[in-house]
Amino acid sequence: MPQPHADPPKDDTPRDPALNPATTAAPPPAPVPPPASTPPPSFTAGAEGFTLSSADKQYQLKLRGILQSDARFFAQGKERAGNNTFLVRRFQPTFDGTLAGLVDFRFQLDLAPNSQPIQDGYAEIHPARQFRIRVGKFKAPVGLERLQPVTALLFPEFALPTSLVPNREVGIQFAGDFSGGVLSYALGAFNGSPDNGAADLNVDDNVELEGRLFAHPFRNGSVDALKGLGLGISGTAGSEYGTLGATQESVLRAEGQQTFFSYLTGTTLETTVVASGRHYRFSPQAYYYNGPLGLMAEYASSTQDVRRGADVARLTNDAWQLSASYVLFGGKASYEGVKPFHPVLPSEGHWGAVEVGARYSGLRVDPRAFPLFADPSRSASGAQSWGAVAHWYLSGNARITFSTERTTFAGGAADGGDRPTEIAFFNRVQAYF
Repeated sequence: MPQPHADPPKDDTPRDPALNPATTAAPPPAPVPPPASTPPPSFTAGAEGFTLSSADKQYQLKLRGILQSDARFFAQGKERAGNNTFLVRRFQPTFDGTLAGLVDFRFQLDLAPNSQPIQDGYAEIHPARQFRIRVGKFKAPVGLERLQPVTALLFPEFALPTSLVPNREVGIQFAGDFSGGVLSYALGAFNGSPDNGAADLNVDDNVELEGRLFAHPFRNGSVDALKGLGLGISGTAGSEYGTLGATQESVLRAEGQQTFFSYLTGTTLETTVVASGRHYRFSPQAYYYNGPLGLMAEYASSTQDVRRGADVARLTNDAWQLSASYVLFGGKASYEGVKPFHPVLPSEGHWGAVEVGARYSGLRVDPRAFPLFADPSRSASGAQSWGAVAHWYLSGNARITFSTERTTFAGGAADGGDRPTEIAFFNRVQAYF
């Protein structure tokens, strides 16, 4: 008889999973590591300003500022050239930054009255210390005192040589330094501007070349007394062509900011002096800083082709200055300014730092400027200035200044004589970070 259907016998023999993968359970997935946490950015505040920075310092944004509030008075009576006044000389918020550790930028405004709103606006690529490329608007690589930080200036106003060099330029500059600053260079092509000018646009399609070499020959030497010696030379070469609306000619001012020389102006080119050809400058310069002592010397020469109607001439003006400073206590002198060892804190016997200084400067106008291009009854042919100054540094971010300047002139008076001597007193309260 047929047997009833029965289930096959059950095989209880153990099996090797390696011989039968189809029957093997899949292993659990490997744990996924949690995403790496990005270090948070940092914010710092201190004497150097306010800084927002990525953890690796490759991206940074710095907020800085300068405020200079002045009182300016003249010793003369009602015949004085200028008004006694209080004024805000500079009010400059500044934004500095770094992108990817490779590109720096600066955007500096000046909100003080009668100032150019944009002082600096540039980007700088720095693949190596020996080679940097800067484009935009910035200080021209020419004048020694002009290139000094305005917070470190020995006197409230620039000396006369700065009247003959450019202020700020728009263009491209290649710069760098070697051996820790033993030798530095800067060379650029710019729109060009009148002496002491800061033109934003090119008015004549010409490009001006400007450059500077500066050396600290003993910086890496063994003689400490010579490490603070700096020697340099700078210059510009180009052409300037003015128009009736933009003459490309500047006026000359004494330290009290009163004009003592200007070219003739009128309603036509027959009565107006304009730049008309070659323009070149030359400026040897030097400074020396050692402990409390500071010395600075600068010479500037500016040669410009000018035209008034059919009359043309090549005129050369030159100027010079020599200044000396000494920190009586509390700090050391430097080109970047005095940094007091301690802020004012009478309870601990700290009184900041005190610095005194003196300066002589002079300027000579080319005699060929008179009378075809300048009126001798209104414009002086030269100026000489003596000054004394004292600074009290309350901290690394605040300074109080008292100074006086006495300037004499050659010619420039309506009666054919000399303009009255200008004696100006300055008081400045400066805050910066």
